Amino acid sequence: MLPIQLAASLLVLTVLMRRRGLSLRDPDASPILGRLGLLNPWLAYSLSLLGLVSISASLSVLLWAIEPLLILFLAVMFLGERVTPAVVALSLVALAGLLLVVYDPTSTGHWSGIALTLAGVACCAAYTIIARRWLGTATSTAQVVAAQQAHALAFSVVVLGAIAILGGAVRPESVTPAGWLSAAASGVLYYAAAYWFYLTGLRAAPAWLAAVSFYLIPVFGVAGGFLLLGERLDPRQWLGVVIVLGAAVLLVRWHGLGKPTLI
Repeated sequence: MLPIQLAASLLVLTVLMRRRGLSLRDPDASPILGRLGLLNPWLAYSLSLLGLVSISASLSVLLWAIEPLLILFLAVMFLGERVTPAVVALSLVALAGLLLVVYDPTSTGHWSGIALTLAGVACCAAYTIIARRWLGTATSTAQVVAAQQAHALAFSVVVLGAIAILGGAVRPESVTPAGWLSAAASGVLYYAAAYWFYLTGLRAAPAWLAAVSFYLIPVFGVAGGFLLLGERLDPRQWLGVVIVLGAAVLLVRWHGLGKPTLI
């Protein structure tokens, strides 16, 4: 799945960059930025997908909910970003609301799946911190995204080749044309569009503030299920949605109002 998604994303990015007269490589950008693609998306999502083999999807969502809080503390430690106690408190409130939205008492999982998923979360958090540190060296965000995904795609192909040599199955069976199309479309939506938007925002915002958007991912998920699939939310989930949205708005306003930056 990952090579298919990355190939579709890279194809779209290449076409868009050519139309804007951009080369695929930014000579001014730090080489670290392109190599970050090996950390995220390749390693982070490989670990996450492996973790899903032995844990439930709902437990995976719960574990990923700690990513924005982890980014906040890493940003303070390694980027010197300063946050107020109120920002930390609101982040914890957002996390609590998120748990109300996605908590499922039937969530199960083996310790190995939990460890793999947490390792993937740590990779994504580290990616944000390192990218924020070096993004200022790049002229174009699109070139950064393309370089990262080219690295990730190349390594994915190498891994698939190794699996094939060892006798493993590398080609999915019984996939319909609609299945191939959905895989490619999801790659364009997530890897091309989402990474481009996120890194563009990360240029202008502190890492901890950019990570606030991650609290909204499950909210968009349940909202999509409600609007498009006819799923119903119970009162606990509605309360969680309100808490997450309220905390996210306050976090953005708190930063915009220029509050004192003392931790």
